[in-house]
Amino acid sequence: MMTYISILRGINVSGQKNIKMDALKEVYEDLHFTNVQTYIQSGNVVFQCDKSEQKDLALRISQLLQKKFGFNIPVIVLEIAELKSIIRSNPYQNDPSRDISHLHVTFLASGPEPFDINTIDPYKSPNEELTLTEKAVYLYCPYGYGKTKLTNAFFENKLKTGATTRNWRTTTELLHIAEKLNT
Repeated sequence: MMTYISILRGINVSGQKNIKMDALKEVYEDLHFTNVQTYIQSGNVVFQCDKSEQKDLALRISQLLQKKFGFNIPVIVLEIAELKSIIRSNPYQNDPSRDISHLHVTFLASGPEPFDINTIDPYKSPNEELTLTEKAVYLYCPYGYGKTKLTNAFFENKLKTGATTRNWRTTTELLHIAEKLNT
């Protein structure tokens, strides 16, 4: 059995696409996934199943969510090693001058399309920082994520791939849950 982390985009935000975590867990169990665990209300699910292609898993989950709830929900699926690598690669996490509560990770569904990163600068607030990789965008938003223009929709438009963002605490907790489940 493999352990996977899935991150859903846009559920339970501003009263939109409301899904109770028990109902979300049932969707995963209907797909015959085991040891399904949700984390907070924003669509984070850790589960186990036979080894599968992540894009296939994401599609199966998304299709069943569409069927059960009637709206499209993009899903990104990661293996533990990928999430570890994303966490380890965060260039801002060990900087003592940064408040960790202002760190965020925008997970990317696929590698970004080529573009000039300097075109993002006009959208950044003062002191905001970002680092782009193939799998994630690391954000430091000192005024809070709610005030940044560097949103999921912004990155989806610029990078031409799906995106969903989690704060640093949620990101590291998902790894903790997955590793605990994997032992």
